[in-house]
Amino acid sequence: MAYRQDKNSQSWLDEEIQPDCKWSLLVKNVLHSGKSEFQSVELVETDTYGKVLLLDGKSQSAEADEFVYHELLVHPAMLSHPSPKSVFIAGGGEGATAREILRHKSVERVLMVDIDKVVCDFCRQHLAANKEAYADPRLQVVNDDAAAQLQATDECFDVIVADLADPVDGGPCYQLYTQEFYEDIVKPRLNPGGIFVTQSGPAGVLTSREVFTPINNTLASVFGHTVAYAAHIPSYVDTWGFNMATDEASIQLSPAGRVDALLSERINGDLKFLDGPTLQAALALNKPVKKALQEETSIYTKDNPHFIHGAGFKAGQ
Repeated sequence: MAYRQDKNSQSWLDEEIQPDCKWSLLVKNVLHSGKSEFQSVELVETDTYGKVLLLDGKSQSAEADEFVYHELLVHPAMLSHPSPKSVFIAGGGEGATAREILRHKSVERVLMVDIDKVVCDFCRQHLAANKEAYADPRLQVVNDDAAAQLQATDECFDVIVADLADPVDGGPCYQLYTQEFYEDIVKPRLNPGGIFVTQSGPAGVLTSREVFTPINNTLASVFGHTVAYAAHIPSYVDTWGFNMATDEASIQLSPAGRVDALLSERINGDLKFLDGPTLQAALALNKPVKKALQEETSIYTKDNPHFIHGAGFKAGQ
């Protein structure tokens, strides 16, 4: 990721998608640029996407389309549980995941653990859409390592949501995509019938084997049931993947009419993106991605990690 000036003295932010592929954002204003203890952090304002958050050079969230990512991450898992009351968020410092969880009428407690206080603080300051969530008394925010907090507590949760930065070499989060994390830390902290869901990186025709399919196969090695789904997110310049898992019962997310009825019954307000037919479309993966899932044999472990293109700033130290 780098800033550059064009011939008109306009500032552009280049994000490297692959070694031979970049995309650029025309920057109106740099709201934050620097490094926390854990990662490089950028918050910029653009015309097309509004405010854009980048961690370790990777776009994490844009005002114009963040609702696509966050509604897909949260609501399928929440609807798969009969009455989720307690929810743990690993990561999620932006606040949008908590916002979507708190829409659910049944929710009594949300514990959000994000390692980076810098990210939490400036997102709380600059992202108006999530200020109400941060002020909700049902939400507790802890700035610490999510794995350490889950290990230290005796509390169990109905739903655990992993809203983590992308797994990049040297980044702070890749160990939270491993078999060890799922088996030894997540699974013991789920209530009976509990659901786990994680963002799972690019899931396009050309990119699904980077981390999306290894994460799915890793979850399948730990849990009895998994569900993979994906949708295009413009600011990510790709289709983006998600994986759900549970040990107690299969996940029921069809037909579309049932999903619409559950959304109407169980959440406050209207969603911007997700409804029953849209969720069915996200579950209907294309043939190359389905083939990649079927052929995947790799297990994501601490000794055998998988990364998307890029590197955390600590990798270069």
